[in-house]
Amino acid sequence: MGDVVIDERELPHLRRCVELATEALEAGDEPFGSVLVADDGTALAEDRNRVAAGDRTRHPEFALARWAAANLTVAERARATVYTSGEHCPMCAAAHAWVGLGRIVYVASSQDLLRWRAAHGSPPPPVNPLPIRDVAPYVTVEGPVPELLDAVAELHHRRFDSG
Repeated sequence: MGDVVIDERELPHLRRCVELATEALEAGDEPFGSVLVADDGTALAEDRNRVAAGDRTRHPEFALARWAAANLTVAERARATVYTSGEHCPMCAAAHAWVGLGRIVYVASSQDLLRWRAAHGSPPPPVNPLPIRDVAPYVTVEGPVPELLDAVAELHHRRFDSG
């Protein structure tokens, strides 16, 4: 899986993901943010990581899958795109697929995240970070996005440097 070139119309959604990840970090959370976008380019919902309170399932991608299931038709879900600062974990990839959401575009890969953790001596996450395609093989996945990778890396380095 190599770097992808993203259409200029998609970059604002990805930049918003980085902003949401920044908000999460500044709130004491892990720096992840995601935006759900309709096929016409309209942002429908967004969220940031909220795991600091103790519920480790409060990932933004999972929240957006649940929002989509409650608010969109099956056809609207299939045409939607989830933009996210980091590649979905297995839990979020499964939720995405079960709800029937369309494409995923992520900035940083799970392998990037593992590399950054290791560089700071942090232990691996409690769940094996499988690539999205290993969990949800029929979902269209694009990433990483080189234009914003440094910004996401900086957030994770700040996270690990702060303890």
